[in-house]
Amino acid sequence: MKPMDRMPRRGATFALLALMAIAGASASLRAQEQKDREFTECEKCPVMVGIPAGAFLMGSPDNEPGRFDTENPQHRVAIKAFALSKFPVTSEQFLIFLRETGYQPAPCNSIQRVGWKSPGRGYAYPPYGVEPPRWPAVCLDWEDARAYIDWLNIQVKMARPNLANAPGPYRLPSEAEWEYAARGGTATARWWGEAIGSGHANCNGCGSKFDYRTLGDVDAFTVNPFGLTGVLGNAWQWTEDCWHDNYIGAPSNGSAWTERNCRRHVVRGGSWNNVPVFIRSATRSGSSPNGGEFDYSSLAGFRVARNLP
Repeated sequence: MKPMDRMPRRGATFALLALMAIAGASASLRAQEQKDREFTECEKCPVMVGIPAGAFLMGSPDNEPGRFDTENPQHRVAIKAFALSKFPVTSEQFLIFLRETGYQPAPCNSIQRVGWKSPGRGYAYPPYGVEPPRWPAVCLDWEDARAYIDWLNIQVKMARPNLANAPGPYRLPSEAEWEYAARGGTATARWWGEAIGSGHANCNGCGSKFDYRTLGDVDAFTVNPFGLTGVLGNAWQWTEDCWHDNYIGAPSNGSAWTERNCRRHVVRGGSWNNVPVFIRSATRSGSSPNGGEFDYSSLAGFRVARNLP
């Protein structure tokens, strides 16, 4: 079966959305339901997972150990059904984009000149040498993520001409969508519970074989209740939102909180070298889109989101 053949057809799409509405935000999805929600639209498109519509409390409660002031006030957010990539974009997927376009990301370490090298003519090199193909693509800033998504939208429109005149459909997730998906219907500090435990993620103290040493494959850990893997730890993930110091005035409908001349964007999830306090569903930080004083790009990758009909 070709990858694009797995995209739900019209009737299946409506059935998928009906199932989403029934499932609700609080329900954990069984393994077969998770699999049924997966689709791929084109040969170069990532595996996507349908995320059910629902509502949740965004942010952290006052008694959550390790919480930061940037996570308040906790507030109710309604989320429309959407799709999110099952994994962060991988080194292999990002290299395909570089080879086809010759796009050149800026070095994520301006002193050492470390970063992706893309001279075009069919050549592209990942950062730090030859990276395993299933690692998350990191050393990327917000603008690099947007450039990849622009290219991805061209690929899917060539595969599905009915989308040719439609906006998107791929984009970065909003911060609210990201947290909702990362929680997977749970209200604990992490989708697997309150405590960090052992072997659930990659961080400096997560009890994995990668801890504080190296990145791990995007599928190295168990999927969360919504069928996503690697949402916490390993690499920070860009969202569409501009950075705000707290949630006062934040949208309640799940949309991205943006503004003109945005100088910092929100990253989520924590990374391989962070201590466990950062590996929580509510943890958030702001990073400059292309370097600067607040720059997480050397540790950041991204997922792609998609609106559903």
